[in-house]
Amino acid sequence: MAWKNLFCAFSNASLVKPALTHAAALAAEHKAHLDVLCLGVNRFSTDFFFAGGTAVALSDRLESCQQEALEIEGVVREVLNTQTDIHWSCSQGMAQLVDMGHLVASKARFSDLAILPAPYGPNRGPEAEPLTESVMFDAHAPTLILCDDAPTSTQPRHIMIGWNESPEALQAIRASLDILKQAQKVTVVIIDPSDHGPDRSDPGGLLSQYLARHGIKVDIDVLSKKLPRVSDVLSRHAFDTQADLIVMGAYGHSRFREAVFGGATRGMLERAPVPILMAR
Repeated sequence: MAWKNLFCAFSNASLVKPALTHAAALAAEHKAHLDVLCLGVNRFSTDFFFAGGTAVALSDRLESCQQEALEIEGVVREVLNTQTDIHWSCSQGMAQLVDMGHLVASKARFSDLAILPAPYGPNRGPEAEPLTESVMFDAHAPTLILCDDAPTSTQPRHIMIGWNESPEALQAIRASLDILKQAQKVTVVIIDPSDHGPDRSDPGGLLSQYLARHGIKVDIDVLSKKLPRVSDVLSRHAFDTQADLIVMGAYGHSRFREAVFGGATRGMLERAPVPILMAR
């Protein structure tokens, strides 16, 4: 898929510059339009409903949200006003935490790729996780997650694919075909392949054939789960092989199960050593 419509959403001014700088570089690389949503979020939405909540309290909350959106927009314009070779637009939005997803999804649904800071880590509020999930689940947009302190590149040389035969993983691969074609090396990583799957005698064979028909030659690494979590194995292998980008499916389990018990998606978003392109 060609990336011609890029999208960013920010709810914290301190997280804008790294992600937006990379998004702008991607927009220039792919000759794409970049849309940015500056969110003011009411994180204490109960005061809209409890008995005795006053109009003054409501007004204060709305003013605070507006100021937050304005502050984020100021940083966005500071970054993008220096970009002379891309087309971009910037809009403000205000929402309660419980209803933020509808606003974000309505803005992100026509994007080819969303670029977001990781939802876990320092300076993240309670809105960071649902913001990311609304882009993936409600807008169905492939999402590039930029983890803190992870190096970024608009032309990754070595791309690692986390493959578990899931529809989510295949969707992520389809969304990243253009950059897979440009990579110098593509590695398909399979952890403890099933003894009863369609690829049991040739793990990754059908995917390798699919990618080869797109002109993408891949190496296949079959790994054992020697670490406690799948995310640990993927992160370690990405570090050991000096991968620049990980492509994988998101939330193969329900979001509730991921939140309570953890999972590969959550684990990768918490500690991945490189950016992750996810889709669902």
